[in-house]
Amino acid sequence: LRKSFLLSVDMAHAVHPNFASKHEKGHGPKMNAGVVVKTNQNQRYATNGITGFLTREITRKAGTVPLQEFVVRNDCPCGTTIGPIIASNTGIRTADVGMPQLSMHSCREVMGIADLTNGLELFKAFFQHFREIDDNLEG
Repeated sequence: LRKSFLLSVDMAHAVHPNFASKHEKGHGPKMNAGVVVKTNQNQRYATNGITGFLTREITRKAGTVPLQEFVVRNDCPCGTTIGPIIASNTGIRTADVGMPQLSMHSCREVMGIADLTNGLELFKAFFQHFREIDDNLEG
């Protein structure tokens, strides 16, 4: 388990034009602009400094995967993913990521078609580059 890493992949809330104020400035995911690394200081997402770095480094090394950051505003509650549950029960390093979409949990969820490709490219990059990057970390 010590060398394990989990990408907890779900969807992410894209900036809705009618509710743009619900996102932190500079951290609002846009559709068709890349996979989203999701961070929440209340641990509703499992991404932390190390796992976020690993995810960003994988995409940097691949050079083909656009990445966005999503930080939940402190005064706005948010849902969670299975990431924190798995991470706390197993100790496996975990990053929560997802493709941006509008109208999550509605009967008309919408996402950008380019983000399907972005997600696939992230998964391929993970399997291609993770072990090398992880082996080069100090500590």
